Order: sequence, then C-alpha cells, then structure tokens
Amino acid sequence: MTAPSALTDYCNFIAGEFRPARGGEWLDSVDPATGRVWARVPASDAADIDDAVAAARHAFPGWRATPPPQRAALLHRWAEAVLARTGELAAIESRDNGRVLKETQGGDVPGGAMNIRYNASLADKITGDTIHLGRSVNFTVHEPYGVAGVIIPWNAPLAMFFAKVSGALAAGNTVVVKPAEQAACSILAACELFAAADLPPGLVNVVCGTGPTAGAALVDHPDVAKLHFTGSTDTGRRIVRRASADLKDVTLELGGKSPNIVFDDADLDAAARGVAAGIYTGGAGQSCVAGSRILIHDTVFDEFTERLRGRAAAIRLGDPRDPATDMGPIAFAGQYDRVRGYLELGPQEGAKPLFGGRTGADAAGRPALAGGYWVEPTLLAAPDNGLRICQEEIFGPVAVAIPFRSEGEAYAIANDTRYGLAAGAWTRSLDRAHRAIAALRAGTVWINTYRRLHWAVPFGGHKQSGNYPANGVRGLHEWLTLKAAWIEPGGEHGR
Repeated sequence: MTAPSALTDYCNFIAGEFRPARGGEWLDSVDPATGRVWARVPASDAADIDDAVAAARHAFPGWRATPPPQRAALLHRWAEAVLARTGELAAIESRDNGRVLKETQGGDVPGGAMNIRYNASLADKITGDTIHLGRSVNFTVHEPYGVAGVIIPWNAPLAMFFAKVSGALAAGNTVVVKPAEQAACSILAACELFAAADLPPGLVNVVCGTGPTAGAALVDHPDVAKLHFTGSTDTGRRIVRRASADLKDVTLELGGKSPNIVFDDADLDAAARGVAAGIYTGGAGQSCVAGSRILIHDTVFDEFTERLRGRAAAIRLGDPRDPATDMGPIAFAGQYDRVRGYLELGPQEGAKPLFGGRTGADAAGRPALAGGYWVEPTLLAAPDNGLRICQEEIFGPVAVAIPFRSEGEAYAIANDTRYGLAAGAWTRSLDRAHRAIAALRAGTVWINTYRRLHWAVPFGGHKQSGNYPANGVRGLHEWLTLKAAWIEPGGEHGR
C-alpha cells in the first residue's frame, strides 16, 4: 500500500474483495487544506449494503464458533499490521480530513492498534453469572448479536474504526461499516490489512456512500441486529426512529457542548494550555468533547483570556501532513460554511469577539493554502449562556467565554445544556475537584487536564450525548446480548 500522490479511487471492501459501487457512481474526496479533489470513493446504495450484509451474515457462524483465544490471536495480528503501516495510514487521513499528523501519526493510528490489542485481550474474558434457586441450575450467557452495523464519523475515522470494529469482533460479531463520505479514504485503505492479518473474508465489510442512501439502507436492513452510531445528536435521533421499526439495539455516541471551568485558584498557565488544547489544537475543535464553553471566574476573567490569547496566537496553522503543524483546516466545505455561520451569528446575538475570527486565506496566512477551509482559533465573550453559540454544537475552533461569580453559579451554567458528554475544571483545591465531579452532569469529568481518553477508561454521554459507555471491560458488553439459562434436575416442568 502506498500513500496516493494523484487522484486515486478507493473501493468498497466486501467479502474480502475491493469493489466499486454496483451503480458505478463515485463521490469526490476533497483535500481540505487546498480545496482540491484528490481521490474518489464509491457512491454506494442499498444493493451494495445488501452484498456487505450477506457477506457478514455468511461469515458469522464460523466467527462465532471460533474459540475466543483464537479470535484474540487474529486481532493481535491485525494490530501488528496496523502498526507496520502507521505512517502511510496517518498521511492518508491527514490529507483526507485535515487532521494533523501530530494526531493521526502520533496518536490515532498507534493508539488504534493498542485499542485493538486491548479488545483482543477481553475476547476470552466474557463470563456470566450463576444464580442459586434451590434445585435449579441457573446461569447467564453473553452472546454476540450477529451482524453489527457501524456508522463512523468524519472527524477521527481511523481511531473510531479500530475501536468499534475490534470490540465487535472480540465479542464474536461480524461487521458492516459505513464511513462518512467526507472522510472515508483512510478506512478503505486500512482494509488492505485484513488480508495481511489472515482475518476471514466477510468478517469486516466497508461500504461508502451518503447517509440517505448507504446509511439508511444499513439502518433499515432486516439482517443487521445491532447498530452503533457516532455523530451528531440530531442524526442519532433520526437513526433511532428508523431503527425502532424492527426494534434494533442501537448504541449512540453523540454531540456535546462541553464546559471547561477555570476557577480563581487554578494554575492559569496550565489552564490556558489545557483549554487551548481542548478546543483549538484538538482536531481544530472538530471533536465531540471539545471544551467549547469556557467558564471563567470573574476575578481572573481578563487575565485568563489574555493568557489564552497568547496560546492561540502561537498555534501554527498549515499543511496537516507537516509535522510542525499544530492545527489543520475544517474537514469539508459544508462544515466550513457552518462554522462561518456561527462566527457571523455570535456578534449578532451580542457576543463580543476577543480574538480570532478570520477564515480562508486570512486565517491560514499562506497563499499555497488559500483554497482550503481555514478558521483561526477564535474566542467570543458571551453575556449569558442562553445564546445559540453557547447552546449549539459549532464543531470548529470557536469557543465562548462566560464569566461566573461563584462555584454554584459555575455548575449551574455548565449543566445548562441539553448535552452531557464531557466537562473540565481547573483548581488547586482537592475538595473543589470532588465537588465538581459530583456536580457536573457529564459522562467524563476532567480535573486539571482535558481531552484525555484511553481504551481502558469508559467513555460515554449523559442526557442527549449518548446512551451507553464505550471502552473498558464494560464497553465490550455493548456488543453482547444476555441470555438466561435454566436446568431443572429430573426434567421437572415449570409453569
């Protein structure tokens, strides 16, 4: 496998083979740093999804019957293949969605391999319970669903792909993946590694297409028993409505509008570093956990925003494949337009621009990148938390600063959102740290750090940010269904 240097066609991966869409149609993949088409991916429809689901269904009995230690060994082999191609896969993803090499090569791909290894280590540790009810022998069994459908977002496709697919496989399922059409190339390229790892054909299938065609067909397919969706809350809500037609089990990892609270006793330098990483250099703010609401104690508001301005000014925007680049572009044109819309909306609502706000060539500062989707790190001061820019997920390097006067007010503002994915707090007080963890309604709360994730630590959302935690030992149970067994000595009949 070589990283493409010219227009390249990436094909679907079905039953161990690379195939174009049955209809012969293609979708352009645009390099967000330049705005130019660099590759094509299949514009698949229901017929291609049918082929993929049939392949996964055919592979399921054999994979389910594979002893867990053998499943684990194959997954470890896949992880080794991923590590061997880290540089190539990282470069493809950085070109495809603008995620900087520091993240793709420095974290996403090697971290993805470690995630595969972690899930492989759980394959032979799936246990049940025994229940003593007198003479009856009662126990529980955790079993795979069958064919699992996985819909991957565009902001970190490889990391999501490795995590979700390895969990589903470790549990004994087979998989059909529908990547986001805006950033599918790295996943399709990574499918070459399944042959190197000797994974059976049909175990993992990847079909690219738009949501209304390929995505809807996957959600509606009667032979898909389990769905996992990562993306926006609004799209997740639509998927649940569709999947309810045949009562599919659906796991959702959705959006956020996460608060990052800076108390007056915080180490302000450390907080400025962490806050900047949480909203700016972390995927250019295109992250579900982005700390997009910065709540600052009013006594340090001006001092802290000045320190944050200094941090933002030092961030290097540029070619995502340049190891020196700190922040890349917005991933695609539609999202770029959305972010610019919020930049216009903020001042109209009464927010005061504190720094940033430039877009396009003005933000990039380099003529060679003038055609890309650039937004510089931006901070707006909001008079209150009711503004749309404080309530709606922008998904870009745009944060709002909101002052507070007391600890209780900080928690009230932080929780005043329909989301509950993540939250952060910066304080030197251990007592306050514990109070923050208890008060903040979020699936993850960071203290004196932000945007730290690990495959062994559960990750999930509260409220409208999701419905089941991923990662860790408990996360594997997302991919398993529970069965209760009764054995009655002597063949006695129950009622």
